[in-house]
Amino acid sequence: MIAVFSLIPFYSAFADKPHAWQMNLQVPASPVMEKITELHNLLLVIIFSIAIFVLFLLIFVVFRFRESRNPVPSKTTHNTPLEIVWTLFPVIILAVIAFPSFKLMYFMDKAVDAEMTVKVIGHQWYWTYEYPDHQVSFDSYMIKDADLKPGQMRLLEVDNQLIVPADTVVRILVTSEDVLHSWAIPSLGIKQDSVPGKLREIWVNVKKEGTYYGQCSELCGMDHGFMPIAVKAVDKETFNQWLNETKSKHASSAEPAPSTKVS
Repeated sequence: MIAVFSLIPFYSAFADKPHAWQMNLQVPASPVMEKITELHNLLLVIIFSIAIFVLFLLIFVVFRFRESRNPVPSKTTHNTPLEIVWTLFPVIILAVIAFPSFKLMYFMDKAVDAEMTVKVIGHQWYWTYEYPDHQVSFDSYMIKDADLKPGQMRLLEVDNQLIVPADTVVRILVTSEDVLHSWAIPSLGIKQDSVPGKLREIWVNVKKEGTYYGQCSELCGMDHGFMPIAVKAVDKETFNQWLNETKSKHASSAEPAPSTKVS
């Protein structure tokens, strides 16, 4: 039954951005999101199975122990074998859930063999992106409704997208300059709080070229809903070309981070 629901033809919902009447997760575009989706599907099966089992028990009890069939109610106070079963059964379920959960947490933890570093800084109410390996830094603001071009999406488009090379392990350092923010892109499996005074590390490897949208996911003040995120993944040749063109436009004084160049 779960498989049937997952195959409902709402194909427009499976994309790199939210859609009206969306009934499922966005299509995974990174290894992290693929594993998150796998865990989600496993939990869905477990939860659905438990719900059906409990429903069956309720229906059984209602009909089996109704007053007409039991004029003299049972005075049983305990049943040791049954109590052992309903104690061990939840423990087994939690163990089945815990093992893949911890495995995913360690997989998400830190970048291994990252080829480049990007720093994300949250502000009220915009983002700053730095490429410390390449001395590049720029701000990213939401495009206002009056400035949107045909085909662009309200509340999701930005003036400067974060450009990354596809099929490349990118280390992302997230922090904030003022209050709590959260840098989140659902299709990439990213949701990292940006905390003032702290540097949080995550990583991403975007497998498919394209533009992926997200939003600040931590209430951060009056314009919290106007802090969209747009990440564009391109091939390495296009990325290096963009980087060379951008250096003169967005030069920064950021110190180089210990990482290799994209090749």
